Parts: sequence; C-alpha cells; structure tokens
Amino acid sequence: MADETYDVVVLGSGTGGYATALRAAELGKRVAIVEREERLGGTCLLRGCIPSKALLESAAVMDRINRSQEWGINASGQVDWPKVVEAERHIVEKKVSGLTGLIKARKVDVIRGTGKLAAGPAVQVDGRTIRATDVVLATGSYPRMLPGLEVGDRIITSDQALVLDSLPSSVVIIGAGAIGLEFATVFNSLGVKVRVLEALPRIAPLEDEDLSKEAARAFKKKGIDSFAGVQVTEVKDAGDRVEVAYRAEGKEPQTVEADVCLVAVGRGPNSEGIGLENAGVELDRKYVKVDGTLQTTASHVWAVGDVAATPLQLAHSSFLEGMSVAERIAGQEVPEIDYAGIPRVTFSSPEISSVGLTEAQARERGHDVVTTKFNFQVLAKANIVGEGGIVKVVAEKEGPVLGVHMVGPHVTELVAEATLIYNWEAWPPDVARLIHPHPTLSEGIGEAFLSLAGKPLHTM
Repeated sequence: MADETYDVVVLGSGTGGYATALRAAELGKRVAIVEREERLGGTCLLRGCIPSKALLESAAVMDRINRSQEWGINASGQVDWPKVVEAERHIVEKKVSGLTGLIKARKVDVIRGTGKLAAGPAVQVDGRTIRATDVVLATGSYPRMLPGLEVGDRIITSDQALVLDSLPSSVVIIGAGAIGLEFATVFNSLGVKVRVLEALPRIAPLEDEDLSKEAARAFKKKGIDSFAGVQVTEVKDAGDRVEVAYRAEGKEPQTVEADVCLVAVGRGPNSEGIGLENAGVELDRKYVKVDGTLQTTASHVWAVGDVAATPLQLAHSSFLEGMSVAERIAGQEVPEIDYAGIPRVTFSSPEISSVGLTEAQARERGHDVVTTKFNFQVLAKANIVGEGGIVKVVAEKEGPVLGVHMVGPHVTELVAEATLIYNWEAWPPDVARLIHPHPTLSEGIGEAFLSLAGKPLHTM
C-alpha cells in the first residue's frame, strides 16, 4: 500500500486527541486519528470521567432516597447493581456514538490499529506508513498499580471498579485523590463499608488545606473511615477476602479485611512501545517532555493530555492543550497555558473544586496574602438542599484574586465563575459589586467576596 500523507496525524482519540483533530479539521487541515481500540473516546469516555460520573449519579439518587424523610417524603430504595452498570454503559455508548458522528462530520479519517511514531515525522500502523506535516501524541495514561501487586478478582484499579460483576460488601481504597474519593463516595452511598488510606498527610492532598479538613469531616459524618499519613505495607489476596496491612508513623501496624482493594494511586503515561526513541522524542519521568507550546524535542511532533509532562492530568486541560496545538499548527499565535487557571474538580460527596493558587502556594511565591472563608450553611439554598461546606478565597492584599477553593454541594458547577474571576485577575471589590441570584448556592461565592471586600451581608 502506498504511503498516505496528512497535514496532521493524531495518535490517540481521547480528550486531547480528538480535541486536536476536531480543531485542526475546523481550521482546514487534512487530519487523521490513529486509534487501537474499537471505540473512540479514550480513558475519559470509556473508563474514566463519563462512566464514573454515571455511577456517582446513581449513588446520589440513592443518597436522596435514604434522606428523603428530611424533605417530608417517605421512600425506600434498593440497589440493583446490574441495572446501575447498564445505565452507566448506556450513557457511555451514547457519547461514543455522538463523538464518532462528530469526527465523521468534520471529515477526520480514523485509522484503526496500533500506531508507532517514526522519523519524518510519520506514524506506522500495522505495516502502513502514514506521513504527516505534524504528528500529535495523545496516547493517554493507565491506572498505576503498587509495586509487586497485580490486578485480580480482589485487587483492582478504577478500570475494573467500573465493571464489577457484583457490588462488594466492603472495600479498602488506597489513595485519597480525586479517583479514590469519588469511588469512596459511590461505594458508601450504595451501602458498601469503605475505608480510605492515604500516604500523604491529608485526604485530597493537592487541595488547599482547609478544603481537605472540611472534606475529611464530611466523610467521617457519612461513615467513611479515612486515614491519612499511613503507609500500606502489604496487600494480600486471601481467596475469600483481601487483607491490607498499613501503619502510621509511631503507631502499631494494623490490618483491615475487605471484599475488594481498589488501588487509586494515580495514573502513568502510555509512552512505552510507541516509537518515541526512533523519532528523537525525549521523556521526563516516562512522560513526554514538552516545552511551553507543547512541542516535543522532535520537530513537528507535539504531545497533549496525560502522556505529556504538564502539571495537570485532567480531561478539560487536555481539551485546551489539543485546541492550542491545533491552532499553533495552523499558524496562529496562542499564549502558553497558565495551568493554575484551569479548574480542578472532584465529584465526591461533598464535591470539591478549586482554581488558582492555594493559600500555601501563594505564600510560598511571596504574595502578601489575605483570605476569607464562607460557610455554605449560612445560605438558605444550602439549608434547603441539606448540605454544607465552605468557599475560601485567597487574594493579594490590595490586589487581585489568587485562588478560589470550594467544598460543598454542586461546587463543580460553581467553579466556572471562579475560573473567570481568577483568569481575568479580578479584585475582590470588583466581584463584590456583582449580585448573585437569591436563593442559590452561587451566593456562596458572592458572600465570600463581600466579606473579603469588607462589606459582609449575611455574616459578621
């Protein structure tokens, strides 16, 4: 078969890959996506964001039923796990179908098979050579496993947790980042006994310390046992159960038994076996090394998404990276990404979201910091919803907003406003002049800024 030539070839069809392809096609480029899996969408759509949020919605429904008497409704519910998984799969298939149709409508060619980068640049796919003016690496990531452990019936990662044949009665989750906290929420809401173990000093360890403390209190209230600052020393599949041994510094070792152990200690880049060394692409801790424009060490080879050595591994940061690369390839001037300005979201219960710098980061960078915290429970709408939490604002004294951090109901939606506030370098008095609709949860942001501007309305 003769060589084929494109303007842009994208290796991988996840969020970073398809965002690159769609934007490049929109800009008039001839584009191809190389994908080894049967379905398009990558980790986020097939094994990550979308299916996990579908499970979280089922969990939220169960929560509301269990609490229905708080709102004067007598109701009871029973978890039908096969139906829960069926609903999750239906949503995934619907979104895969939509993405496939969009790729086709934009006239992006899909080349099935395992692609490897070659000099040129080019991509080799099962004996075919696909040449391109530019190649974009978007091969994504995989769930990391603790050293010495292998996936089995009782030791699993998030991939297996999404498709369990039956709901366990108990689970130990190793890792209290976004993935660990989200699955802790799912299992707890569906009646599973949950224990979370985190090696770092607090759960949600990358968030502002005040958010971590608030989340830990809420998890305890829900009956989730979470232990931070502990080291897992052994995970043993004992046949009819799993045994997890751990210890905190200065304390006696402990062992907990459960039906399943979910390892949620982060994700690693899919950078092996894709021909990087043949094309002069260097790695940084197994991630693809990129500069501020997302260009690799090889000319006309770019990297986006989880495989790239950038500060965030998020679906929406991949969108921005993919679109930015496509526009640069098309000759547009695109500013480098301020990763602090990308919102971070955890869909646990309570939800956690943030944008900008934490208080500790702001102080470390030499800012003269002022902060305020607003308790959601002051709001009528939060009382109606029956959930609490906090909004914390970090700002420069006599200067712009440096960070907004929230834990509570629906804060993964509210963070969009906070993202604009941070990225447009608003000053607290500017935001305080903008009134929020009443009664809504968005008032939490408004009240926090009223307080920081020295004119609190519903607080002292």
